[in-house]
Amino acid sequence: MTEASAEHASVDASSLVRDLTREEFWRETFLGLTIHDLLRAEFPLNPLSDASAVLADQKMRLEGYFQDRDEQLVDLADRLSHAIEHCAQLGIPPVFIFLFDEAWAAFYRQHQMLSKFLGPDCQVLPDFWAWRVDPTAGQAGWKPHRDKGSAALAPDGTPLSLTMWVPLNEASPLNGCMYLLPANRDPVYGTPQDKNWQIDLPSIRALPGAPGDYFIWNQAVLHWGGQSSAFAQKPRISMALEFQRADVAPFNRPLLGTLPFLTFQDRLKLIAKQITQYKHMYPLPPEMQALAQKVLTG
Repeated sequence: MTEASAEHASVDASSLVRDLTREEFWRETFLGLTIHDLLRAEFPLNPLSDASAVLADQKMRLEGYFQDRDEQLVDLADRLSHAIEHCAQLGIPPVFIFLFDEAWAAFYRQHQMLSKFLGPDCQVLPDFWAWRVDPTAGQAGWKPHRDKGSAALAPDGTPLSLTMWVPLNEASPLNGCMYLLPANRDPVYGTPQDKNWQIDLPSIRALPGAPGDYFIWNQAVLHWGGQSSAFAQKPRISMALEFQRADVAPFNRPLLGTLPFLTFQDRLKLIAKQITQYKHMYPLPPEMQALAQKVLTG
C-alpha cells in the first residue's frame, strides 16, 4: 500500500466511524430495517402452546436448555442476516444490528416462553451480541464459557437468568454452530467448582439450527461456538440476548425492562457497552474500541 492509499484508507475508516453515530446513516444505508417504527405499535407475540411449554420445562430441568421454533422469525432472520452481510462489506461489527427494531422484536416475540421461566415482568439484561463466523477466514464462535455460572440458579435449580440464541441463517457443524454440555452430563454444573470443567466428550451436543429456530439455555450451562470448516459454504450468522428475573439483584446494569423502548442514542450506548465488556471474547479494531469509549463517556 502506498503512502497516498494508506492515507485514503485512514480517511475512509475515520469517516465510517463518524457515520456509525449518525441515525441518518443507518436509515439511509439499511433501507429494509427500522428504528423506532416497528416497536411503536403493540407487537404480536409468538403464542405458547401447552405442549411446547411442558416440553421446554422438562428439557430445561434435565439438560438446562431447549430448542423451539417461531415461523415469524424466518422473515426477521432473513432481513437481519442480509443486514449483517452488508455490515461485513462496510467493515461494521455485526453487533450494530441492535440499533434496529427487528433485532429486539425477534427476542420479544418469545416473551410468553421467557415468562414461563422468569415471570411476566422478566427483564432484558444489557448483554447481547451478534456474530458472523467466516469460514474463509478460519473463524470460530466464542470459546467455551458459562454466561453467569452457578449464581444464575436458584437453590432449587430453577434459572434466574437465561440466554436466547437465534440463528439468522443455517447453523451447522461446518460453519460453527453452537455446542453445549447438557446439565445432566456436566459433573460440576451448578457448583462452586463450575470453572473446573470436566467434559465427557461423547456428551457434547451440537446444536444445528435454521432461520425460525431459537435456543434458550440457563446461564450455568457450559457452551461455545464451533470452529468453522474451510468446506463450509456460508458464514454462520446469529445473535443472542440475555434475560433475568425481576425479583433478584441485577446481574448487570442497567436492566432494560420487558420490552426496551430505547432511543437511537440509548441503543448506541448499549452497543458501545457490549464492545467494551466483550473485548476479551471478540476483539475489534482500535478505532471501534475508541468509538465505544467516546460514546460511553461523551
